[in-house]
Amino acid sequence: MKAEERWQARFRASRMTLPSWARQAPNRAIYRSNATGKWEVYAWDRVTGATRQVTDQPKGTAYAAIDPTGHWIYWFADTDGDEYGGWWRQPFTGGADEPVAPDLPPGQPGGIALSTTGVAAISVAGEGLFRIHLVRAGQPAETLYEHPEAAWVAAMSLDGSLIAINHGEYGDFRHPALRVVRQNGHVVGELHDGPGKGVVGLAFAPVAGDRRLLALHERRRRQEPLVWDPVTGEQREIWLRDAGDLDAEWYDDGRGLLILRDDRARSFLHRYDLRGGGLTLIETPHGVIDDATPRPGGHVEYSWSSASRPPIVRSSNGQVVVNPIGPPAPPSVPVEDIDVEGEGGRIHALVSRPEVGTAPHPTVFLLHGGPTAHDRDAFSPTVAAWVDAGFAVVRVNYRGSTGYGSAWRDALHGDVGHIELADVAAVRQWVVDHGIADPDKTVLAGTAWGGYLTLLGLGTQPDLWACGIAAVPIACHQTSYEDEAESLRAYHRALLGGSPEEQPERYAASSPITYVDQVKSPLLILAGENDTRCPLRQIEKYVTKLEEQGRHHEVYTYDAIRGSLVVSERIAQTALQLDFARKHVGAP
Repeated sequence: MKAEERWQARFRASRMTLPSWARQAPNRAIYRSNATGKWEVYAWDRVTGATRQVTDQPKGTAYAAIDPTGHWIYWFADTDGDEYGGWWRQPFTGGADEPVAPDLPPGQPGGIALSTTGVAAISVAGEGLFRIHLVRAGQPAETLYEHPEAAWVAAMSLDGSLIAINHGEYGDFRHPALRVVRQNGHVVGELHDGPGKGVVGLAFAPVAGDRRLLALHERRRRQEPLVWDPVTGEQREIWLRDAGDLDAEWYDDGRGLLILRDDRARSFLHRYDLRGGGLTLIETPHGVIDDATPRPGGHVEYSWSSASRPPIVRSSNGQVVVNPIGPPAPPSVPVEDIDVEGEGGRIHALVSRPEVGTAPHPTVFLLHGGPTAHDRDAFSPTVAAWVDAGFAVVRVNYRGSTGYGSAWRDALHGDVGHIELADVAAVRQWVVDHGIADPDKTVLAGTAWGGYLTLLGLGTQPDLWACGIAAVPIACHQTSYEDEAESLRAYHRALLGGSPEEQPERYAASSPITYVDQVKSPLLILAGENDTRCPLRQIEKYVTKLEEQGRHHEVYTYDAIRGSLVVSERIAQTALQLDFARKHVGAP
């Protein structure tokens, strides 16, 4: 198979998410798959093995849930891939679609929580407000919560009597507080650990009448599990000696927790016994676990991959849970870990080397989005495509990334953008000094926040980069704030210390448009015409400035916010980026 055929086959290979199942009907499950060429929701009867496609939206479906009884499948339907719309549902066994809250105006999704009694709590943002509504079939929606600062529904008890809400009322959306209320809005309890220490609700215990809420706190400078009874106020912190950020989920009987530990771009699973406090490692292959869930009987199902091996849904009992339809994706190369000393501490990065050509290689720095995310030893068709094209790929978990504790993540404040790029520059120097990267053929590229850093890097580090590729970037923080979704405005305020009116200097200092006259290298920009996260108008302003400066640039637009849900769009965009890089830096 030729290199181009191989990387396209990886995108086209059928993939699926970890199935989620109904608590009171564990043989009824849903998952998302790209089997049709775009990511849609499927129902799976685990007794008969029957599957069926539930959704079919032009730009794919990103959010879905199944209610605890297994009777209903819920999903968010947007208008045209713009993440603006409303929640719908369909019977698990099939039937007509129906709107969950037909009397509510459309908005941006902020989560959904479901109960066994038919009551649903949905979060919708719009018109400068964040609202949480209680909805029942055939009845008008009731407003449970409303506030101008960001908030979302985190969980609901099985009987629907308790609803957990995460909110930023104290002025810091990045470190939310956790509140539990009853259906009448009465506050039962609240956890707020103060500045820089968020508390995030996960799920109520999956046992009828059990009030315990599982959450994540940051009291010891990393995310750790906490079990909280909001009625009595009793709290139990779960501490692990092992390094890494933690996530957790209840076992079916409520007596144990499945803990997913993320450390240095790899994943580990543990069972924690709430009765005796014992911790047991669950054996899994070396790599990354995207999601995991305990099943009745005690075994665990998880979605696993590594940089060299495509995703698969496994079980801790040694079985493959389900295979996607069609041929598997071709494998790729493993990653190498490097650690580089930077001005803010040791920087962890991942390097993927091509199997063709000799070092030093043309090299692309693929910067992750977020910024509260991180690159891992997981399978990536995009990384594999660059490697097949003869490029070394470097991915930097710069300051601001998750996975390395709260201090590393929260180092991103004040000099936003420039902090991350200082770490990227340090890693670039390391791979050049060690003969991995050709200093005259380094490409800066990224999507969303990574696209933003690409634009900022070309303007503030113009001598380091041969060319840049920025997908759905932030080009001007102020203009982006004016047009973006409500949740992104809240994030901007938390990150930059206020609105553009309150912090004009910070918004300008961190905006790529401020440095556009210093850009030297050719630039490719990809932009979504319906994007509410990185709106088109602020990109157009940046492009106008590029044109005034006579800088070489190309612009590609598409009619969605998230072309990544459509396989053909991902292939087209990847091919465009590879061709652009080859043209400007060359490759084997």
